Amino acid sequence: MSVIQENITNLILERIRAVRTARRTGESTSPSEGRADIAKSVSAREAQFSDFEKVRDLNLRLGQGPDSVENWRRLWLENPALADGSGSSPIGWVLETSQGIVGFLGSIPLLYDFEGSVLRAAATCRFAVEPAYRAFSRLLVVSFFRQKNVDLFLNTTATVAAGKIMMALKASPLPQPDYGTVLFWVLDTRGFTKEVFRKLGMKTTLMAPATAVASLVMKGDAAFRARGPKYKRSQLDTREIALQDIGEDFPQLWADSAKESKKLSARRTPEVMRWHFDPPGNRRVVKVFGTYKKNEMLGYIIVRHEQAGAEDLRRALVADMLVRNHDPEILEQLFAAAIASAKNIGCHVLEVMGFPRGVRQALLQWKPYSRKYPACPFFFKARNRELQEKLMDDRAWYACPFDGDATLWP
Repeated sequence: MSVIQENITNLILERIRAVRTARRTGESTSPSEGRADIAKSVSAREAQFSDFEKVRDLNLRLGQGPDSVENWRRLWLENPALADGSGSSPIGWVLETSQGIVGFLGSIPLLYDFEGSVLRAAATCRFAVEPAYRAFSRLLVVSFFRQKNVDLFLNTTATVAAGKIMMALKASPLPQPDYGTVLFWVLDTRGFTKEVFRKLGMKTTLMAPATAVASLVMKGDAAFRARGPKYKRSQLDTREIALQDIGEDFPQLWADSAKESKKLSARRTPEVMRWHFDPPGNRRVVKVFGTYKKNEMLGYIIVRHEQAGAEDLRRALVADMLVRNHDPEILEQLFAAAIASAKNIGCHVLEVMGFPRGVRQALLQWKPYSRKYPACPFFFKARNRELQEKLMDDRAWYACPFDGDATLWP
């Protein structure tokens, strides 16, 4: 039963991922698409705030999702990475023809900490080009890598096509082979199996009985294999924290962790966390849980829950997490809270992507299912050769969905 179940879950999640990726990046899902004549004059230029409406319309056409002027101000005027007065940062670049804007690649300024130094990073976002002009996508990426005053370039949500362009321009995939392997737990077996059968094209008349049987199978498998952590009596206190109430106990945990691990990690401050997870027009529910012992924070987890759709799989994603010394008891407390929260909100699955080897190994004790991206979605390129060589070691990274634009959009 478990082998059949694994195959079905992998099939449905890979298909959903493929469709969502195509919508988000504007990649063609039809071999006949994109046969229009290519304009003779195509050029790339820096994007301006006055381009907002045209870029928004382009992104909507290519499945990138809604946007707002308020969000552009947040990303490129109110960004904490610009608070030191170092100047503005490019919004990105547009691909333009005589017909107008046909492509866009955004660039978000971020700060990273590594070996006691602060690095300036730029992360790609909303990379989308009209099908007829895909051959010119490289112009946008070249412009991105030509930015000055940037130590580290990132693309944390690359599609297969974008990844090929990145590697052609000497960017490297994250040296963590399992980064593109998503671990997940099914929280609502009936809702999950119903979505599986719908995606597989099952007739409506067969849907209800098939869903009932498959749901029972999955529940039995989950009970037999003990999938997922359970609440246990403990001296630890795990509690929910409002995003706006993230306080100074968080910076202390981050500072202690940085001293111990010396890994490259995105700058985390209370201001950055609120900026990151509370965008204007946010369409997702964000939950923060912290684990304490005698009022000392020992770890936290941040989970983003998707809103319910008419007919779709509803996911909860672990967007960020830090556990002191990878302590298994702290990790279990946090994950139990995350799963309970996701169930209460009505999510079908809880997903984990990325995080260092030690964290992922600890998660395997709760027997998650898994699925793989078609290729690594995380690429980087350092301006300095010495830094590039250091970052080719997977032990140098604390990479997770908090990086780049993976969880930055509303």
